[in-house]
Amino acid sequence: MHVRGWRRSWQERSKLERIDLYSRMTISSMPWIFTLCWQLAPFKSDIRHEPLPLVLGSVLFLVSVAQCLLSNRNVQSSYEHYLGLAVFPRRRMLAPTALLLLAVGVLASLAAVDGVAGPGLLLMGLNTPMAFVIPRVLLVPVRTFMIESLLLAALTTGALAAAGVRGGTLAGVVPATLFGCVLVLISVRPSAWSLSVMWQAEEARDVQARLAVAEERLRFGRDLHDVMGRNLAVIALKSELAVELAQRGRPEALDQMVEVQRIARASQQEVRDVVRGYRKADLATELAGAQGVLRAAGIECTVTGSDGTALPGPVQSALGWVVREAATNVLRHGDPDRCTIRLGVSADAVVLDVENDGAPAAAPEGTGSGLAGLRERLGALDGALEAGPAADGLFRLSARIPLARTESADVPYAAAGDRSRTALLEERR
Repeated sequence: MHVRGWRRSWQERSKLERIDLYSRMTISSMPWIFTLCWQLAPFKSDIRHEPLPLVLGSVLFLVSVAQCLLSNRNVQSSYEHYLGLAVFPRRRMLAPTALLLLAVGVLASLAAVDGVAGPGLLLMGLNTPMAFVIPRVLLVPVRTFMIESLLLAALTTGALAAAGVRGGTLAGVVPATLFGCVLVLISVRPSAWSLSVMWQAEEARDVQARLAVAEERLRFGRDLHDVMGRNLAVIALKSELAVELAQRGRPEALDQMVEVQRIARASQQEVRDVVRGYRKADLATELAGAQGVLRAAGIECTVTGSDGTALPGPVQSALGWVVREAATNVLRHGDPDRCTIRLGVSADAVVLDVENDGAPAAAPEGTGSGLAGLRERLGALDGALEAGPAADGLFRLSARIPLARTESADVPYAAAGDRSRTALLEERR
């Protein structure tokens, strides 16, 4: 199961890496496509076939090639800047800016010698800023990019106007330049945004997987502690009792050690169930077990009310852990004569009360994880837990769970507390 999940995650990440590579290669190829289509096309019919226009056109083409090379060099860094992985060095835009200004100057010179017709001039003007704005669109906000595009259109228009371009050709420079910038904006920026979203989703899946592993480890540790807490307390109690009986030469010591052996073997099976993930607290079993354990410790224990067999599984499991924790605390932290467990079920809620007349049946707040673990279990079912001295001198632990939404609820695993008993029970003489 874990191998299949890891393999699926690796395949998804590999697919995402291929998409990332494809997007970067596509964007890197864009300035070359524009240069080959828009920069070379005018050579066929729009540029006058005379030495000076051909030389200026060739120089402009070489400048465009150099722009493409710098654009490809900056695409990787601009992507990382957009994704927040690195900061783009500002000095790397100095050379592209210089080449852009040189391209505008050569284009204006070509127009000044009347070396290119209007349509060709517009195509070459459209291509001039493309290699520059492709990485630039990933480095600045959209609003800043649009302002820079307007300034670039104004620069190109002013240079061509100074070179003597007039009429419809000059009027078409602004929309042509803005069209190229907007084309880059709507093609490059969404692609980078999609990649960032996909990488964030992949990172979220990785975090989710790590949290699932951590949650499972926490569940195992807490559940193991819940299972072993009461059993170890009973084993310690019965071992002490067996020692005292053996010192007096009484044969009942053998019976106590047989019981210790039985509890130890039962604990082994419960630990195996925890490891396999099958361990659940059954309410009826926990009620009977708590009564038997407390009576064996010399505490008169009475269980009244419903046996809980008709309750939903999650409710039984949560209350079973409450019973186990309460019995463990009575054994560890109190020396009562009597303990009463009441389970009341109504149409809208189930209430479990555990009372004893000894010392507090819970460690002080903050010294253990038992009460916190129980509140976590009950909280998953919108339940509540109260524990403390009552007005009648008893110590009462009360758990209440509403029955409105518990049939489909899942009970989280929680700890039962790791506290040491302050005093062992003495044998009733």
